[in-house]
Amino acid sequence: MKLVTFDVGSGPMAGVLQEDRVLDAAQVLGVESGLRDVQALLELPDQPLERLRSSLGTAGASRPLSSVQLLSPVLRPPTVRDFMVYEGHASGGGTRKLSEAWYRLPVFYFSNTLRIFGPDADIPFPSASERLDYELEIGLVVGREGSDIHGEDWLQYVAGFTIFNDWSCRDLQSDEMQDGLGPAKGKDAASSLGPCVVTLDELGASIRDGRLHGRCSVRVNGDLWMENDAGTAYHDWGAILERAARDSRIVPGDVLGSGTVSGGTIGEAIRNGYKARYLQAGDTVEMEVEGLGILRNRLSQPVLSDPNYRFKAKPITV
Repeated sequence: MKLVTFDVGSGPMAGVLQEDRVLDAAQVLGVESGLRDVQALLELPDQPLERLRSSLGTAGASRPLSSVQLLSPVLRPPTVRDFMVYEGHASGGGTRKLSEAWYRLPVFYFSNTLRIFGPDADIPFPSASERLDYELEIGLVVGREGSDIHGEDWLQYVAGFTIFNDWSCRDLQSDEMQDGLGPAKGKDAASSLGPCVVTLDELGASIRDGRLHGRCSVRVNGDLWMENDAGTAYHDWGAILERAARDSRIVPGDVLGSGTVSGGTIGEAIRNGYKARYLQAGDTVEMEVEGLGILRNRLSQPVLSDPNYRFKAKPITV
């Protein structure tokens, strides 16, 4: 199934995308109070995805996809843990040596759950930055609560996968990481998820060796800036889920980001010979992952514009 959150003007609802039609998941399951998003669907008791799948054949009216607005499948994830499991990206395309710890364990940071944008949403350009970047990632959406899980059991905890654009202010990130606190404000402005959460039954043979395989691409204003395969991760999804849940807890709607698929940033695009540059207001960024669809966003003007703002990033000269 392809799970979506959509709006027809009366508020967000969880749904199922079938070709160019959208079904209301609450109507299919007989949930009179409605379901606000995919997370609310996943939080239902008694294996909600299995019940939804078995009820689709008798589902009632649907809406044309063209008549609805798709939102982020999970409007406000309980947590967003963003990992970094692609060696090519982590090493800057081989320009820096990775630590022993990177190879031993999947590292991650927590991102901002309050700035989640969906497909075709305008993203306000961060006013404190002049070096805005994209990051093409795979997002795993958790479907079942768990703690201290074992890596070999990872599939039991997965609702599905989506595309994750981890918008990154490289100048802010460069400033703050000098003090060892991680990317912090450099990752605070926006993350995009969508267009849907594709469940495991739809992905079939694309899932093997604990990884999701599929061609990935990035286009900016229609120009190709990246191509690669999502299946090249060093750490697999079992390791990612095990690390996330150890001495902790995962719940339905949590998002686990893979980290950037190698080649999926502007710096890597430049190194790989593409005529890339840092992003500007007015740019449209389009990410496509085989089996997951297309996640498209346009950058709008900053909400605030003050050239004398005292916490602007220090200019990067290289």
